[in-house]
Amino acid sequence: MRTHGVWSHCLLLCLLGFSFAAAPSPVASAPAAEPATSEQNHKTLDAFLQEQIDALGIPGAAVAVVKDGKQVHSAAFGRADDSGRPMTVRTPVLLASTSKSLTAIAVMQQVEAGRLRLDEPVQTYLPWFTLDDSRSVSITVRHLLHQASGMASRDTAFEASLEQGPEALEESVWALADAPLARTPGETFHYANANYNILGLLVQTVSGQPFGEYLEDHVFGPLDMAHSHPTRAAARAGNAAAGYSRWFGSFWRQTDVPAPSSGMPSSTLYSSAEDLGRELIALLDGGRYGTAQVLRPGSVETMFEPRVQVEGSKEYAMGWYTRPLVESASPGSAVPEEALPRLLEHQGEWGNSHTYLGMVPSSGLGVALVINANDAAAPSRLKAIDTNVLRIIHGQEPVPAVIYEDWLQRYSWAVALALLLAELLSLWLGARYLLPQRTARFPAAYAVAALGLDAFVLWLCLDYAPARFDTHLLVVIRQFPDVGLFLVPALALAILWPIPRTFLLRVPTRKVL
Repeated sequence: MRTHGVWSHCLLLCLLGFSFAAAPSPVASAPAAEPATSEQNHKTLDAFLQEQIDALGIPGAAVAVVKDGKQVHSAAFGRADDSGRPMTVRTPVLLASTSKSLTAIAVMQQVEAGRLRLDEPVQTYLPWFTLDDSRSVSITVRHLLHQASGMASRDTAFEASLEQGPEALEESVWALADAPLARTPGETFHYANANYNILGLLVQTVSGQPFGEYLEDHVFGPLDMAHSHPTRAAARAGNAAAGYSRWFGSFWRQTDVPAPSSGMPSSTLYSSAEDLGRELIALLDGGRYGTAQVLRPGSVETMFEPRVQVEGSKEYAMGWYTRPLVESASPGSAVPEEALPRLLEHQGEWGNSHTYLGMVPSSGLGVALVINANDAAAPSRLKAIDTNVLRIIHGQEPVPAVIYEDWLQRYSWAVALALLLAELLSLWLGARYLLPQRTARFPAAYAVAALGLDAFVLWLCLDYAPARFDTHLLVVIRQFPDVGLFLVPALALAILWPIPRTFLLRVPTRKVL
């Protein structure tokens, strides 16, 4: 009996052990990986960024990762300018559209102070504000924050301006009086930098302080963002990185493109990866950074709440896009989107810089990436770096970049060159008939073909391309200099040459003396 009892206990223990071993692991069944913050994963991240620097020839980049209220990793790669000065995590870079998150903080501070109300029309604070549409009277502060005012980028473009004075911001908003509305305010999402430029002027007006100074005193200062600047002059004095553009899709060149002070609230602030990490720490901790409380937790929640749909599951909050964090799941996994963490993110693209901010509030994770260059012909190359950074810090493998820009964008410089060569050929053929020994009449067929070429150049430059890229022609010329190098003379010939050419067509045959 005793022997039987011993064997019974042994059998029972074996069965229990097998059942525990066979039970599914909670980690294995998790829909998405937890953020990876180990030293090894940070090394993987650094190795990936260095690989991208080497493979794409990117001049410089810096990254900062924050988790649970502190910076857990930062690194910098490459050079800040042609002198060979090294890029650091404290090197300021032109932010482009990631400037908007800082402006949103300033707006919500004024809401907390009772000087602004989200659902109040803009005209309450700027009585003179108007657009070339009677519906503009209904544009509210909230509409601007959520990119739902109805304004379009093409009609409100300012990016080609060279203005650097303190009055430029207000003047740019006054200039909107001639701009039409593309949609009814509050109806749908339509991205336009002008939305945030108006918000900056609102902060400036109700606070009684120039917008740049306000940021320095109430945002940069409390967040210890010592390497952040509101203007180009201040950034250059603070050793900002030079910007680089990719010319003709083949090489990087240090390039100076406009960064007007009128775009400060939407696009032309400067900051470093380290400083941006401090902003993320504050937002992930309910508006607190150290002993400073830049926003109340309720205001941060309001900022993070999406109000308009962009496409699919992608929405827009206040200065932040929101979507499921698909990068946290293994490629090819069938994890439903509703089971994924929510990501708040924003990219910044300028003619010579690229930046990225991402936050996962549920895990207290944030990442800031700055690159002192931009490939305007194929920005998806750099956007792929952003998403792969998210994958790596969530324990996933990076995936190859997919270039999705169409042929016109990828080869716009080649199209501009072809148009210029065609116009030069037209000029040469026509000029032959100015020679004294020429006796033949100007061919009518050639004149018709040449007029067709001129019409095509004008249509492409003045109508199709601005509508296709939702911007103004002057912005294309100044922000993308390799395109402008060929486009400007081609357009000049298309405008100036048809008149003398048509006159030549009507001149009778000349006799040789």
